[in-house]
Amino acid sequence: MASIRKGLLQLVFSGSFMKRWNDKMRPMELVEVDKQAHKMIVAWLLFELNSQNLSAGDRTVLGEDIVRGGIYDYLYRLVITDIKPPIFYQIKSNPAHYQKLTAWVLNELQPRVQPLGKDFWDGMKDHFERQVSGDASLASRILDAAHLFASRWEFHLIRDMNKWDEEMDDIEDNFRRGLEAHLDLTGVRQLIEGPSTRLGKFAFMCGQLRFQKRWSQTPRIPETSVLGHMFIVACLAYFFSIAVGACPVRRKNNFYAGLFHDIPELLTRDIISPVKSSVQGIGDLIREYEGRELERRLFSILDRSVYGGLVDRLEYFLGIEVGSEFESTIMRNGRAEIVSWDQLQGPYNRDEFCPKDGRMLKVCDHLAAFLEAYTALSNGITNAHLQQASWRIRTLYQNQSLTEELHIGALLADFD
Repeated sequence: MASIRKGLLQLVFSGSFMKRWNDKMRPMELVEVDKQAHKMIVAWLLFELNSQNLSAGDRTVLGEDIVRGGIYDYLYRLVITDIKPPIFYQIKSNPAHYQKLTAWVLNELQPRVQPLGKDFWDGMKDHFERQVSGDASLASRILDAAHLFASRWEFHLIRDMNKWDEEMDDIEDNFRRGLEAHLDLTGVRQLIEGPSTRLGKFAFMCGQLRFQKRWSQTPRIPETSVLGHMFIVACLAYFFSIAVGACPVRRKNNFYAGLFHDIPELLTRDIISPVKSSVQGIGDLIREYEGRELERRLFSILDRSVYGGLVDRLEYFLGIEVGSEFESTIMRNGRAEIVSWDQLQGPYNRDEFCPKDGRMLKVCDHLAAFLEAYTALSNGITNAHLQQASWRIRTLYQNQSLTEELHIGALLADFD
């Protein structure tokens, strides 16, 4: 039976501390969790574009391979921390050395990851065994292309500040050659061409969410971005999906619903919950504005006549048709339909209904906020906003559970 533990939540959150490009001059701190979020957004774009001709079953397998592979790679990266990419790629090019490093990484991860269950843990071991042997599957190539795009996007933020650095030309060349090796994947060329294409502009805009800090008026350590928060929520949503026995499509949908749930903040910035709830009707006003701006400034970039399938999926993840991303839904006869938690756990927990959890996504959103507040308080940052947020979330979930085995209050009590 899969379970969720405090150690796993803290491990996922630790990417908020992990600095990137920390041997280069940079305009702001770049952290691992932000890059992983951007990578998985791009991986979703490439998945949608490169799976259109697959059968439903093959598409489901590919989709989950990409989600799991992205999570596995992130957890791996959290353990190897500051190994510079050139050194890591040299290790990776030697199967014997890479196998030894991977065995050590898995040993480090096992205590915190294995409680998710045998299927997830065995899948993780298989994933890295395939990488040692030179995995060239479609899922692996999509993740590689997404990784290269997101890393190159970051690199371009610091490139002009480090003109004197002799490594910069080699780094640029490696990114170029790496992405060119993936030009056979639909969408990669448009991504390389950047904002001059619809797909490139959408991917570039999503990357800007790393500039938006959460709790912007509250001192915290670490400061987390909207982009990184979305990835943490996505990971938690996937882990919780495993714990409640969700079907493969439901697990995948929950990950991407978490990954995109705050994308309207590209247009509105991070409006904190007390503001939304303090004045009657302001929440509805904000949602109405978000809906108009999403259509005008985000969905129009993709253009329904060109990327209509991508827009439809984003609308489903964001709950546009049913009024909220936090409604539990299925797809029936081409329309989104609200269902109850019991129905999701029962007759609609099947791939054919394309189920998506709303209630559980809200739980994961709150847990990610709790981790932000709890970690800042643990690091000695004490203020009323953080204390109130921690208390409010603990109180809200004190007696709530998703299943008999998954009690949210008990999980939060582990943080005492």
